[in-house]
Amino acid sequence: MKINLKTKNFGLTPSIKNYLEQKLNSLDKFLPGDESISADVELGKITNHHQKGDIFRAEVNLKIPGRLIRAVAEEWDLRIAIDAIRGELQKEIKINKEKNFSLYKKGARMLKKLLKGE
Repeated sequence: MKINLKTKNFGLTPSIKNYLEQKLNSLDKFLPGDESISADVELGKITNHHQKGDIFRAEVNLKIPGRLIRAVAEEWDLRIAIDAIRGELQKEIKINKEKNFSLYKKGARMLKKLLKGE
């Protein structure tokens, strides 16, 4: 998976970058083995004057063949926002996979019915 990273209003540390790459690369087991899969990631600090509340924002656009999956999270800690993004992306990938499989099964049933001549 190719990861394009963009930050806004804060400096990206190597530990956060490694954490993000680790979490996104863990999604590879749910994705097809395509090289055309890319993730556009935007991490940012949405406010400069707040000390509490939702300060950090993480946004990911995951481009897989034939589909765009988007996830957004705003949290008080950037690592928690990244974890929320990973969970949301994993859920959407599973839904997409189940949908494709059910369409395949539906087509197979229709073909079987057609070949039987019913």
